[in-house]
Amino acid sequence: MGIQKDPLGTACLDYISGIKNSEIIVQSNITEDDVLPVEYLFRPFNQMPDIEKKALTISKGKILDVGAGAGSHALYLQQINKDVTANEISENACRVMQQRGIKNIIHNDFFQLPTDTKFDTILMLMNGIGIAGDIDGLKIFFDKCKELLSPKGSVIIDSSDLRYLFEDDDGSMLINLNDNYYGEVAYKMKYKNTEGESFKWLFIDDESLKFHAKQNGFAIEKIADGPHYDYLAKLTLL
Repeated sequence: MGIQKDPLGTACLDYISGIKNSEIIVQSNITEDDVLPVEYLFRPFNQMPDIEKKALTISKGKILDVGAGAGSHALYLQQINKDVTANEISENACRVMQQRGIKNIIHNDFFQLPTDTKFDTILMLMNGIGIAGDIDGLKIFFDKCKELLSPKGSVIIDSSDLRYLFEDDDGSMLINLNDNYYGEVAYKMKYKNTEGESFKWLFIDDESLKFHAKQNGFAIEKIADGPHYDYLAKLTLL
């Protein structure tokens, strides 16, 4: 990802340089444009959603924080003396994490990570499983997790069931069953004059995740439900 096409990383770098109250515009193919306050990416533990707090609490051993962003999760884990490595594809975001004092940072695409180091916890918050892109990408995702996990390790993820976007007043689903899975979304981010490329992102309901996890050699345990169709789950190797 070129720096000129890295709105999230550029926004984080501006924020830590003193430019506050900025926003990232998030465009998608299923809803109107949304706004992500850059400040939210720097939230401390006490301002995180309960699901994220729970995920950090149960993370153990050697931890890989995938898609670490500005590093808020990794920083908290480091502060409570847990062994955490932050993985982030954005070069600017990695610079931000360095400035915040995060010790172990890997600037790389998750799917290109070397497999010589094994992790007891792969942590993927803020719908981190979205990097699978779509349902077809789940096999590649699970295969990579297998390469990186220690034998008794676990993948801790949160995601959301987007059915609420397609429900009628009577609870029926207004979707085309012959179309792609309704949780497959195309996103684009923009920060000031920095516009990123479009990318695919997956939101998956817990039952579909359970099915695909089992197909790929993982058991799933739902840890918690969030307030709005979201949930936290732990995946372990069968």
